[in-house]
Amino acid sequence: MAATRSARARKAAAEAGPLSTVTIDLGADQSFVYRIACMECTTSASSRATGRTERRPWSTYRPGTDNGYLAAMDRWTFHLQEKHPGAEAPCLAYLPEAQQRLQERREQ
Repeated sequence: MAATRSARARKAAAEAGPLSTVTIDLGADQSFVYRIACMECTTSASSRATGRTERRPWSTYRPGTDNGYLAAMDRWTFHLQEKHPGAEAPCLAYLPEAQQRLQERREQ
């Protein structure tokens, strides 16, 4: 039996740790799109419609198709390592594997 979207979101939130908020949307192809946001960090985002710059929570979401669980969790793990080195999260146990996947993508 496949896990529900809410069950997947709970599991991802548990892995990402207390600094995160996790949501799962459906992509255009009906695949799950994971968004992990940092509750402490923000980024600037410019709105083309209004021409204003606004502050948004830092997020793993990136335009394109690479927003599945592993890609989002890898980006989150790198964010934690770089911006919150003392933070605790279960996903940090998989940092070596995330670094290996990043190296493989760079070599392609």
